[in-house]
Amino acid sequence: MENIEIKSRLKALREEMQKAGMDFYLIPTADFHNSEYVGDYFKVREFFSGFTGSNGTLLIWQEGAGLWTDGRYFVQAEKELEGTGIELFRMAEEGVPDIPEFLESHMQKGQTLGFDGRVVTAKEGEKLAKILSSKEITLACEKDLAQAVWEERPALSCKSLQLLELSLAGMEVKEKLRLIRDALKKEKASALLFTKLDELMWLLNVRGGDIECNPVALSYGYLSEEKMYFFVQEAALDKSAQGFFQSQGIEVLPYETIGGFLGQEIKDDIVLLDSSQCSYSLYKKVQASARGIVEGISPAEALKAVKNPVELENMKKVYLQDSVVLTKFIYWLKKNIGKEKMTELSVAEYLDNLRSKIPGFLELSFPTISAYGENAAMMHYEATPENYKELKAEGLLLVDSGGQYLGGTTDVTRTVVLGPVSEEIKRQYTAVVAGMLRLSRARFLYGCSGRNLDILARAPLWDMGIDYKCGTGHGIGYILNVHEGPQSIRWRFAQGAREAVLEEGMIVSDEPGVYMAGSHGIRIENILAVKRDIKNESGQFMHFEQLTYVPIDLEAIDASYMTKEDRLALNEYHSQVYEKISPFLDEEEKEWLKEVTRWI
Repeated sequence: MENIEIKSRLKALREEMQKAGMDFYLIPTADFHNSEYVGDYFKVREFFSGFTGSNGTLLIWQEGAGLWTDGRYFVQAEKELEGTGIELFRMAEEGVPDIPEFLESHMQKGQTLGFDGRVVTAKEGEKLAKILSSKEITLACEKDLAQAVWEERPALSCKSLQLLELSLAGMEVKEKLRLIRDALKKEKASALLFTKLDELMWLLNVRGGDIECNPVALSYGYLSEEKMYFFVQEAALDKSAQGFFQSQGIEVLPYETIGGFLGQEIKDDIVLLDSSQCSYSLYKKVQASARGIVEGISPAEALKAVKNPVELENMKKVYLQDSVVLTKFIYWLKKNIGKEKMTELSVAEYLDNLRSKIPGFLELSFPTISAYGENAAMMHYEATPENYKELKAEGLLLVDSGGQYLGGTTDVTRTVVLGPVSEEIKRQYTAVVAGMLRLSRARFLYGCSGRNLDILARAPLWDMGIDYKCGTGHGIGYILNVHEGPQSIRWRFAQGAREAVLEEGMIVSDEPGVYMAGSHGIRIENILAVKRDIKNESGQFMHFEQLTYVPIDLEAIDASYMTKEDRLALNEYHSQVYEKISPFLDEEEKEWLKEVTRWI
C-alpha cells in the first residue's frame, strides 16, 4: 500500500534540494552530539522515511531514496518502509554497498552532496570528501533542509539540570577535571572539546532531561589547561546550578555560542578531538582556529565506564530492587494469562507502573519492549496504541525493559512462556540460556576485550547453525545512557574498529538471542560487573559478577540439550535468585518462586 504522506514529504525535500543545488542529500540518525537516541527536534530521518529505529541513515536523490540500517532492524525497517518507495540497504550483508561506496558509484562528476554538518561526524564527512574528491563532488554542509519542509517541527528540548550529591556521584568534579588534564598531558594536548552528552554529565556531576530515557542535557564543554567552559541552554540553569558551577570555577556560556567560541578563543590550544564523535561543522572550526589537533578518544569515556565504588554499590542495590519488580511481574503474568485480557501494551504499562514505585525512580531507561509471537523477531520492536497484539495462553512474550534511578541505570530481558511452545523453540531457548550463563561464568586473563569472549555466548547457537545479527553485550551508564562505550561484547572483526580491555568496574550486558522472522524471538539478558579474580604466575585473572537476579523460564528449558555444566550453572543461578529475591515477596509469590527456580 502506497505511503502518500512519506512520498509527499520526500517530494517537498527534493524541491528544496533543487533550490539549494544539491543532487543527493544525506540524513543520519543523530543530533548535534552524535547521540544514539535523539530528541524530537532531531528525528528528521524518521520524519522523511517513517522508519522509527534508533539507527539508520537516509539518502535521497531525485530518482530515488535508500535507507541503511543494521541487523537489529531489518525486519522492522522492511515493514515500516513499505509503500514509501525507499529501498532498504541491509548493512554488513554480503553484496550490500555502504553509503560512501554507493555515492562513489552513483554520483556524477561535478555533482553536489548535501547534509547538515552539525549532525554528521567529522570522520564520516572527511571520508566522504576523500572518496568523492576524484569526481570533483562538492560537499554542501551548511543547510538543514528539513527546516523548510517540516512545518510543525518540535522545539529543542530544554529541561532543568539536576545536581548529583557526592553520595551518588562518588567523586568530586575537581578530581575528575584533574584526571582529565593528566590524561591530556600524556596525549600532548592542551585542551579537550566535549561533544558527547553523557561524558559531560558524568564530568560535571549533573543530569538533564533533553532526550527521552537518557538523563542528559544538550550541551558542550571545553577544557583548557586553566579553565573549564560549559555551553548549555540558559533556561536549563536554576540558581543552585549557577552557584554550583561558580563554586567549581566553571564558566557557563550559552549553548548556541560554541561555534563562535571555537572560532575565536582557541588559537593557542592543541585540541584533543574525537572525529568519530565531533560534528563535521565543529571539526572544521577547530581545524581552522586551533594551533593543532590531536586525534584521539576523550579520556572521559574510559574514566566514566569504570564505575567507582560508590557507583557500583548503588547499582547493586538498584539492580536488586529492579529484579524484584521484574520477578513480581512474571508471577503476575503467569498467574493471569488466559484469565483476563492482556495486550503487549497493557502488560508493558503494568510493568512500567511497578517499576515507577521503586524509590529513586526517574524514568524508563528506554521504552519497554513487549513483543509477542512474531513481533519478538524485531529486536527493538515497540507496541503502540495503533499497532499491538493481544496475548494468548500460548507461545512466547519477550520483555526487554529498564529504569533510570537515583542510583543506577537498569536493563534486563526475559522471554516468558505463556502457553504451549514447540520442541524447536525449546531447543533454541535452551541454547540461548546456556550461552548467557557460559559468558556470565567466564574466567579470563586481564587484557581481554569483549571480542575474546563473545564466542562463549554464541557457541550453543552456532552449533545449531543459528546466529543473531547484533553484539552480545554493551556497556551501561550510571544514571546515564543505557548503552555506553568503550566496552562491548561482539565477535565481528572490523578494520579500525575500537576495542576496549575489560576493566574492573565496567558494566556489560550479556544478551544472546534467536530471532526468526515471522515466527518468534528469544532473548535472555543479564547485566554483569567486571571483577578481579586470582593473580598468579599466569597473570591477573578476571571474572563477572551478576547484577541481575530474575528467574529464567524452565517451561522452555529442555535439559537434554544442556551439558552437565550448563545444568549446574542454571541451578546455581536459580539458587541465588531465590536467596536474593524471596525476602521481598509475599508467601504466595515465594512459593511460586521456589517452584520456578527448582533444580533440574
